[in-house]
Amino acid sequence: MIKFFKENFTKEKALPLSLTAIIILLDQVTKLIIVKIKPELGLIKDVFDNGFLWIWHVRNKAIAFSIGENLPEAVKPALFIVVPILVLCFLVWYFFKTNEFTTLQRWAAAGIIGGGLGNIADRIFRPDGVVDFISVNFYGFLGFDRWPTFNVADSSVVVCCILLLVSMFIPVKKTQKETPNE
Repeated sequence: MIKFFKENFTKEKALPLSLTAIIILLDQVTKLIIVKIKPELGLIKDVFDNGFLWIWHVRNKAIAFSIGENLPEAVKPALFIVVPILVLCFLVWYFFKTNEFTTLQRWAAAGIIGGGLGNIADRIFRPDGVVDFISVNFYGFLGFDRWPTFNVADSSVVVCCILLLVSMFIPVKKTQKETPNE
């Protein structure tokens, strides 16, 4: 393992991991603030209560969009903790192993890793579930009056996944360094 990192660790690969750390920190600090302001579940009216944005303290014991909410409790840790950890381990391995990622793709992968780790931390250390608190009006689009409540980690994963996918389908032209004419 140490040999792997010695062979594959470069400044260009390590720098985007600062985004990973920032996302984890922002995610956990915002969740701590929400829990401190509103320890019980519900709308935080003193902070935001307008037609578009609500700060709404909820707990999610499942994954995105409450998928898997009705699964047996014995199955949830394997599906919601172990599988995501394995996926993130693979992503970290590929992050360091490949030289195929563009700079944008490397930063997007770092954002996905940060968001994933932020929510895994909640699943491990918060028995009541992942703290979600951002609720936005979706005005009936896609059948949603309000988009399912989310957090900083969720936002990071979604935005960075979109960036990563778009960057894979829209290749960036690499410019060659010009050599001076002699």
